[in-house]
Amino acid sequence: MTILIKGGTVVGPSGPYAGDVLVDGETIAAIFAPGQAPEGPEIIDATGKYVIPGAIDAHTHMQMPFGGTEASDTFDTGTRAAAIGGTTTIIDFAIQRYGEVVQDGLAAWHAKTADQCHIDYGFHMIIGGVDDDSLKAMDQLVASEGITSFKLFMAYPGVFYSDDGQILRAMQKARENGAMIMMHAENGPAIDVLVKQALERGETDPIYHGLTRPQELEAEATSRAIWLASVAADCPLYIVHLSASKALEQVRNARDLGRNVFAETCPQYLYLTLEDQLGAPGFDGAKWVCSTPLRSGKQSHRADLWQGLRTNDLSVVSTDHCPFCMKDQKEMGIGDFSKIPNGIGSVEHRVDLLYQGVVDKKLSLARWVETIATTPARMFGMYPKKGIIAPGSDADIVLYDPNGRTRISVETHHMNMDYSAWEGWEIDGKVDTVLSRGEVLVSGGEYRGRKGRGKYVPRSLSDYLV
Repeated sequence: MTILIKGGTVVGPSGPYAGDVLVDGETIAAIFAPGQAPEGPEIIDATGKYVIPGAIDAHTHMQMPFGGTEASDTFDTGTRAAAIGGTTTIIDFAIQRYGEVVQDGLAAWHAKTADQCHIDYGFHMIIGGVDDDSLKAMDQLVASEGITSFKLFMAYPGVFYSDDGQILRAMQKARENGAMIMMHAENGPAIDVLVKQALERGETDPIYHGLTRPQELEAEATSRAIWLASVAADCPLYIVHLSASKALEQVRNARDLGRNVFAETCPQYLYLTLEDQLGAPGFDGAKWVCSTPLRSGKQSHRADLWQGLRTNDLSVVSTDHCPFCMKDQKEMGIGDFSKIPNGIGSVEHRVDLLYQGVVDKKLSLARWVETIATTPARMFGMYPKKGIIAPGSDADIVLYDPNGRTRISVETHHMNMDYSAWEGWEIDGKVDTVLSRGEVLVSGGEYRGRKGRGKYVPRSLSDYLV
């Protein structure tokens, strides 16, 4: 089947241009100057709309066990919501816990996704126990499983935490096999001290989740990770969910030296604050408990992060989508903020929230597309199959209506959550049509996809490494 997307403005990393996109089967066959395409195919009228590559959310946690419960979105509900919001590929995290076999953890996540996903997906691998066996497994996953990025934690002692020696060994292995090390950079042992002291003082409300995870402990861990990567012969390092000015400063300094250091941020850090959200009355602040935490609106964090996106010191915007309901999940932390499951649900809203940055003149159209699609594809070995409107690429395409309007609410979102972290937000733009490998999943607000059609995407090494 052939489809001609006609009359739109194609937006790529080099900027917008008028073009008609011909889709043949699952791939983009050609891009024509306006009026030059052959007659015959089915027409999708894109007049007045931006034609952009399907977005890639490189950091999601569907069905992730955490704190005695599990993220509320399944791979069915979560990928459906992602598709409705213009995301056509996710990269989720398979998990190896301490004492488990890495390959067994990967097999468990393949079982979770089997015949469930509405869109294409890949995996990063969380290494919860760095030892000789897991280091050998890293080689095997890179060579034969299409997994080329491994996440480590400097936080959560007793759960995922790796000490500096373990981190160094994993970084040395990644430098050998070409993989990327992804780092949750917070000083977990120090945070545990602050949490214990706060609870002993009777400080139990959700806002103390943020106050016991100060930006200094994110910056310290970020700096330490960067120096460990330097010792490991400049191992490629990707800092996940960077939230604060001082941590960004560490990344910027490393990048100014030409180091293989990259970072992502998330929509919550660009827009939300510790005072307004975590500090909401009563227990409402639990809705916004995530790690790294929201930062103070009285400081320059949000402005600095937007600037970091413009200067490419922040390369990607992902969601860290790890949703929990208030009822029976977030409520586990009533009277003890440390027991609130950490996570915010945003996989459906990232494309819109970042487009609002274009409207507010904080990002260019080209940079919008880079941060939500092209750079994630290149960073994590999916380019040019994904992340760009180009002949030969997968026909993952979104028509975005800049004249539309999106109001976000629990009443209208499609994520499996009983509240919205973005309740009442209005966006000056709207996802109109979504294609995944040439199949129309969303048209005119109507969802036409189906679970099980999404395919696993084995990934190659990053385009960004030297």
